[in-house]
Amino acid sequence: MNANTTSTAALRARWQALAPREQTLVLAAAGVVGLALLWWVALAPALATLRTAGPRHAELDAQLQRMQSLQSEAQQLQSAPRAARGDAAAALRAALAQRLGNTAQLNLVGDRATVTLKGAPADALAQWLAQARSNARAAPIEARLTRSTAAAPRAANAPATLGSPAAPMPRWDGTLVLALPPGGQP
Repeated sequence: MNANTTSTAALRARWQALAPREQTLVLAAAGVVGLALLWWVALAPALATLRTAGPRHAELDAQLQRMQSLQSEAQQLQSAPRAARGDAAAALRAALAQRLGNTAQLNLVGDRATVTLKGAPADALAQWLAQARSNARAAPIEARLTRSTAAAPRAANAPATLGSPAAPMPRWDGTLVLALPPGGQP
C-alpha cells in the first residue's frame, strides 16, 4: 500500500470513530468554510464590480464626451484657414494685454514666441493659453514655471470675513515658449 491509501484509511477510521453528533458538526463546519470560500472567491468580487459599474460607467461617459469635444476642437482648428505669422503675433499680443496685462512680456524670435511671466494669475494664464491656441494657433512647446511668492492683490469689492481667510489665486513666474504657425512673415 502506498502512503495515500494509508492516510485515507486512517481518516475513514477516525471518521467512523466520531459520534454521529460530532460528524454532523464537522460537516456543518465544512459547509460553512465552503460557503465562505464561495463568497470570497466568486460572489463578493462580482458584487463589488456590479456596485461600481454605474459610477465607473458615468465616469467613462464623461471622459468620452471630453475626448469627443477635444476631437471636434482639433478638427475645427485643422479646418480653420492658416493665419499669417504676423496675424498670429498680433493675436498673441492682444490676448496677452487683455488677459495678463503687465504680468507678462512677449518676445518674438523667428517662429517662436517667448512669454516671460512675473506673478501671473493662474486662471488668467489658462484663459490666455486657450486663446493663444485657438486664435493665434500657437502651440506651447516649453514651459518653465514656478509658483510665485508675490501675494495676489486683494480685490476691492471682496469682503473680509472673520474666521474664513480667502484662498488667494495661485500666481506663476517663469517662461513659456510657443511655436507660431507656419505662414507668412511677421
